[in-house]
Amino acid sequence: MTPPGRDRLRELLDAVLDEDNRTLADMAGDAYASPFHFSRQVSGGAGESPVALRRRVVLERAAWQLRQGASVTDVAFAAGYESVEGFSRAFARAYGHTPGSHGPGSPDPGTGGRDAHWLPAPNGLHFHPPSSLWVSGEPVRRGGDEVTALLVHHGVEDTRALLELAKGLPDEEYRRVRAPGLSVLPWDGAEETLAAVLDTLVWTLEVWVASIEGADAPVRGGDDAAALLDRHDAVAPRWLAAVREISRRGAWGDRLVDALCEPPESFVLGSVVAHVLTFSAHRRLLARHWLRAAGAEVDAGDPIEWLSRRDR
Repeated sequence: MTPPGRDRLRELLDAVLDEDNRTLADMAGDAYASPFHFSRQVSGGAGESPVALRRRVVLERAAWQLRQGASVTDVAFAAGYESVEGFSRAFARAYGHTPGSHGPGSPDPGTGGRDAHWLPAPNGLHFHPPSSLWVSGEPVRRGGDEVTALLVHHGVEDTRALLELAKGLPDEEYRRVRAPGLSVLPWDGAEETLAAVLDTLVWTLEVWVASIEGADAPVRGGDDAAALLDRHDAVAPRWLAAVREISRRGAWGDRLVDALCEPPESFVLGSVVAHVLTFSAHRRLLARHWLRAAGAEVDAGDPIEWLSRRDR
């Protein structure tokens, strides 16, 4: 039983955010609890696992430090990352652009003011400069935008993992016709090979991101696995940033008039995201089936397992 006047959740959050507590075991030990019990208490009280909460708040602090002129290298190691590359990937996944483009004078990706560096969260807990925690009184939205964000992040990271696996295949396996005449969507053409399925996964993001950003029609690049990885790494942060901005503005019902279509068509933004998620999931499962047929070892692609690995 918690003694009167003792704020147990605050004690748990202190353990999560302590500079010396880099792992779940460190956090739990500081709070005199087992990792399992500690994780349940934090998740129940904050609606976010301790590892995910720490990662988000640390990235929010990093974004603020970069705006103050700190170097990417200094910020990366202060955030507990073992390499600048690992920090840069995590930052780009969260903010939709590289930390190098987040310095003083760069365009503000947020709403300005104290919350310019805040990331979407299932609670009101955010980094507050220079070294505090801000508890926002804004209403908490659960089960909607958070699930969408999880699916979007899983989709881009899962696609990248499949592309890495495909790099190890012989070209004849990568381009072998495995389903003659297969067309997932009529306007995307035939997807009879693993190469075609993976290429369409990346191309779909390139097209929709260009439409949302109002950019020129993209040029389709090479379809070998290495080229697709480069294309994916270029478009994925932009896709994450686009969805994050839709969520921030509550713009799921806004309409996009896509001038890249012939003739131009109108799409509801929420339906665009749902479309990408639906057919990305289908193509990723198809790619898994064909990777196994080609002799590659590949996991099930389960978001539960993916999130569990991230939260360790």
